[in-house]
Amino acid sequence: MIYEHKEVILKNPHESQIYSKFSHLYDKIFTRVFTERIINVIRNLEIKPGSKVLEVGIGTGISMAAYPPHCKVTGVDLAPDMLARARQKAMENGWHHIDLLEMDALNLEFPDNTFDYVTSFHVISVVPDPVRVMNEIHRVCKPEGKIVIINHFQTTLPVIGPIIGGLDPLTRRLGWSASLRLHQVFDGLPIRIEKCFKTSPFSLFTVVLAENQK
Repeated sequence: MIYEHKEVILKNPHESQIYSKFSHLYDKIFTRVFTERIINVIRNLEIKPGSKVLEVGIGTGISMAAYPPHCKVTGVDLAPDMLARARQKAMENGWHHIDLLEMDALNLEFPDNTFDYVTSFHVISVVPDPVRVMNEIHRVCKPEGKIVIINHFQTTLPVIGPIIGGLDPLTRRLGWSASLRLHQVFDGLPIRIEKCFKTSPFSLFTVVLAENQK
């Protein structure tokens, strides 16, 4: 079932070509910023043997090392150059439990109730319609399956918040929103947020652990 929403949050959608163009720099820049947090969150999930996992927006695959070989992982991304780097990593490391597919997060090409876990890291604020992506995540995740999101959401920190919010017109031109609110993504969907936290007091990124309910 698709849950309708009244608002398209991002009016300037990102293009996958932006990420393909800078794929050679992505690992150098973002690995240092994001990888440790992502790896720790995945490992703490304690994914059960035989589970089917979907990562939406897998990029160059900076998360892949954390997924245990006893599960089946499908990673999707719209940027072919990013996926090429991820495929190279998977081949070099013998990660045969990971499949990588070029696919639009707005239209996931999977049947309903396919995955036990759906993860998405630093993606929700760069897609043109975050609510639609969350609808798709909800749809392909099994009932009582786990949904894991790491992303920047509009912060309430007294000094940093207004500064980052003021940059939103610029960040939209670069392909992401600095003003996206957590409730805009989850409200109206039968997804129960179990935990919502930051890994450090001044972190700009929020970890959301949720259970899918249908």
